[in-house]
Amino acid sequence: MAGRGWRAGIRALREDPAAAHIAPLAAFLLLLLLTQEPVLIDNTLQPWYRHAPEQWVYPLQCLVAGALLWFFRRAYVLTPLRGWGFATVCALVGIGLWIAPSEFYRAWRMEPGGLLHFLGFQDRSEGGFDPRFFRDHSLLYCGAIALRLFRMIVIVPFIEEIFWRGFLMRFLYDRNRDFHRVPFGSFSWFSLVGTSLAFMLAHQPADYAAAFLYGLLAGWVAIRTRSLAACIWMHAVANLVLGVYVLWTGQRGFW
Repeated sequence: MAGRGWRAGIRALREDPAAAHIAPLAAFLLLLLLTQEPVLIDNTLQPWYRHAPEQWVYPLQCLVAGALLWFFRRAYVLTPLRGWGFATVCALVGIGLWIAPSEFYRAWRMEPGGLLHFLGFQDRSEGGFDPRFFRDHSLLYCGAIALRLFRMIVIVPFIEEIFWRGFLMRFLYDRNRDFHRVPFGSFSWFSLVGTSLAFMLAHQPADYAAAFLYGLLAGWVAIRTRSLAACIWMHAVANLVLGVYVLWTGQRGFW
């Protein structure tokens, strides 16, 4: 009886739409806390797993979030599969707006600080993930880059779009109805702007303006295509371009 009850509980959890849409991102963000104090000790004399915990936390995030996505896979409705071209254009526009302020800052040799600083006009060469941590070990160095790209191009687009557009945007559209009964892509200004603001606050302050605009574009893709797959594709394309940009320019503060 105990075994049967345990299996029934697992089955009920797997079929819970709210858990399926929230759990992967929630687990991802909770694991991200391990890159902060007290786990992080900003001292190069400390062991690497304390001085640079992101080197093992990021792969762990991929493993845990990927496992949850697989566990809840039956709860996600990706069809209809359409809107790829429109989503691609929006991805390029969105990521262009994201990196443009930093490019202008460098090209114009702007002074740091001021109001424009909060709009992303700042140097982004410091901070973020640094694969050079393994620069003396070519295999580990290439592996770190590959895992970082896998995280941002595959894992992040799935868990974020499933939550932001798949859950929150529908929840805010009609809070008196089970969110999964709200057609994907249903439009109201409250749900579009509210989701974009929440998406913005999930990022670092330097990216607030760009994240809000990107959130509006992603919401537009959801509304126009009514396809979760198109939103995931948009996010994946945008992150692929960002990853290539960071590797090309060294502006690793973006990741």
